[in-house]
Amino acid sequence: MSHPGLLGVEAYELPPHSSHSNHSDTPILDDTEEKSSSFNKHIHLSFHQRLRHFTWAWYTLTMSTGGLALLIATQPNRFKGLDEIGIAIYLFNLILFALVCSLMAARFFIHGGFVQSLKHDREGLFFPTFWLSIATIITGLEKYFGDDPAPSFSTTLEVLFWLYCVCTFAVATLQYSFLFTSHKYPLQTMMPSWVLPAFPIMLSGTIASVIAERQPARSAIPVVTAGMTFQGLGFCLSFMMYAHYIGRLMESGLPNREHRPGMFICVGPPAFTALALVGMARGLPATFSVMGSVDTAEDGRTLEVLALAAGSFLWALSLWFFCIALIAVVRSPPTGFHLSWWAMVFPNTGFTIATITLGNSFESKGIQGFGSAMSICIIVMWIFVFVSHVRAVVKQDIMYPGKDEDVSE
Repeated sequence: MSHPGLLGVEAYELPPHSSHSNHSDTPILDDTEEKSSSFNKHIHLSFHQRLRHFTWAWYTLTMSTGGLALLIATQPNRFKGLDEIGIAIYLFNLILFALVCSLMAARFFIHGGFVQSLKHDREGLFFPTFWLSIATIITGLEKYFGDDPAPSFSTTLEVLFWLYCVCTFAVATLQYSFLFTSHKYPLQTMMPSWVLPAFPIMLSGTIASVIAERQPARSAIPVVTAGMTFQGLGFCLSFMMYAHYIGRLMESGLPNREHRPGMFICVGPPAFTALALVGMARGLPATFSVMGSVDTAEDGRTLEVLALAAGSFLWALSLWFFCIALIAVVRSPPTGFHLSWWAMVFPNTGFTIATITLGNSFESKGIQGFGSAMSICIIVMWIFVFVSHVRAVVKQDIMYPGKDEDVSE
């Protein structure tokens, strides 16, 4: 069994005759902490000591909360006060994001190790969740404050979009380059967390699908072009990883029960790609033409139909990954909270928004109603995971030696 709470290179349930050695669950102690054979999770540690184990994986909290705010903003069946609820969640996420950033800065200021955290074979894989949180903040800014935008507001979003593209492309390139040369990850240990470095650049398309519609024509086409390009890059990288993931499941079986919530990560790439394709097709200006065609209206409609067909295709893939992960978790639920539980929220939020987007495009009340029902499930899951997260902090089940993503094999 591996150390709990890890979403990177995972442990697997091996048959009884396996010759693989087991990893100890004994907490790994820091040099500054008490080293005793009786040291366990019941020993109280000071906040100063626990802060050493505040990892990049905490941004799964803010990316999921930001995703929830976006989900509220896209609801097809609305009621009075829903926008205010969404804004409250969005502002609450900003507070959480500022708090997490402050604690991360405090960790590195007090204990050091910033570069080491990025190079870590497990914790480093969670660095992209910081950028996923940024993506939800940018899209939420447009959703909640973009009505009748001033030119300066549209320009600000455009600048944020291009800065996000540059930074996340650098993350996808540099982090994978480092992983290819510095760590050895056996394919038998493949988990969807290997996709995380490609996830932020993929959400460039999602951002473009949200902001392009209210951008002026001069900037809408470049934004959609970049969004389509980087959405394709992120999805292609994810799709190549899927091949290893399916092979790993066929060869080694399901992950250890503690890590099965991470299987929901695979739901995200096709779902976010589906909603991005439809949104970007709608975000093109009315004057857009294909190959110099004079019938711009027909060109736009053709692109929307193609995007809708591709989105439906990808939605089914997300549904399949969702069902596989759901069955795995239900068959053997995890016994203790780990930050990987947030994977049951954020990717499924994208899946739900994609469902609503397709329902709006097909003008189907049934699909829209199904999307609303899914939204209720996401809200309930967010509350459950958030409460479990708080309890785990209080009970020292996380932010504790050997319990977080800062340990290695």
